[in-house]
Amino acid sequence: MGILALIVVGLIAGVLAKWIMPGPDPGGIIVTILIGIAGAFVGGFIVQSLFGGPRLTEIGVSSILISTLGAVVLLAVYRLITRRAV
Repeated sequence: MGILALIVVGLIAGVLAKWIMPGPDPGGIIVTILIGIAGAFVGGFIVQSLFGGPRLTEIGVSSILISTLGAVVLLAVYRLITRRAV
């Protein structure tokens, strides 16, 4: 997946993850994109390693859903870490 495609999928996945898990998370559009991009890596790892699923190679519904799954996982972990720190 090219850099531009990764950014587009990351943006979509980050927005969907924030929509699924609304809350007072810090950051604007840049942080949302970064969470989505990191979610693409996490979601891809989860699907490929644990379930033997397809590789993320292009922009499509499956890559967006997998990236969103990863972004939701990252948001959940982030909230667990920050909740315990306070």
